[in-house]
Amino acid sequence: MAEEEAKKPIWSVVTDPVLSFFESIGTTLSLTGQTVLWLIRPPFRLSQMLAAMDFLGVQSVFIVGLTGLFSGMVVALQTTYALRNFSAEGRVGGIVAVSLAREVAPVFSGIMLTARAGSAMAAELGNMRVTEQIDAIATMGVSPVQYLLSPRLLASTLMVPLLYVLYLSVGMFGAYLVAVAWLGGDPGVFMQSVRDFAQPKDLRMGLIKAATFGFIVSAISCKHGFFASGGARGVGLATTRAVVESCVTLLIANYILTQLLLDNDL
Repeated sequence: MAEEEAKKPIWSVVTDPVLSFFESIGTTLSLTGQTVLWLIRPPFRLSQMLAAMDFLGVQSVFIVGLTGLFSGMVVALQTTYALRNFSAEGRVGGIVAVSLAREVAPVFSGIMLTARAGSAMAAELGNMRVTEQIDAIATMGVSPVQYLLSPRLLASTLMVPLLYVLYLSVGMFGAYLVAVAWLGGDPGVFMQSVRDFAQPKDLRMGLIKAATFGFIVSAISCKHGFFASGGARGVGLATTRAVVESCVTLLIANYILTQLLLDNDL
């Protein structure tokens, strides 16, 4: 091993990480393409789909709702104190609504999905890989991609927009609680500000982002779990990489989507 390392050219220190990066992207795209194609081919495994929707969506309701509540509260608190310098507290409701709808709710919904469900998917699939359960499924003539990955990918894409709506709703409740009940704002002015500032396109932007983030998180998490190797340590590394790559990719995608949606006024 030491001799092989010594024979490597000096520029491999730079080229190897770059090649590994592009190889990872290619593997993810290839596996995701197969997963999408299996979605439209029978047999359609409804039970697997419902189980994935329950795990990704229903079981994430509490953590997403709790995060949304305190996010809305802190955004309203910061906005109220900032606008007091300009005697513009009446605009708090609209500013918070637009902030939550466009950015905070979709991004945090995706991050919460990554932390709670993406890591679990990577760990579960990784454990199945190292214990040869995935090989056993293939031996029985069943496609592991269709049986294990396709339901998770579709369920994630469908459930994150619903979690986004929950996050937004609870976040606005928290904002109302702080701005009106605790800081003494006028409830009518708060609601009128929301009506004046918030537009249907803000909700549409958030829904598009949420669906995209759900797709990204599921694709990356499933890829790392599906190709895990090296026993328990390998599963741990795959889970860590899945979470880190999902969060970074999500934030990069957030900027790209924001630019595209604003440029096209969608």
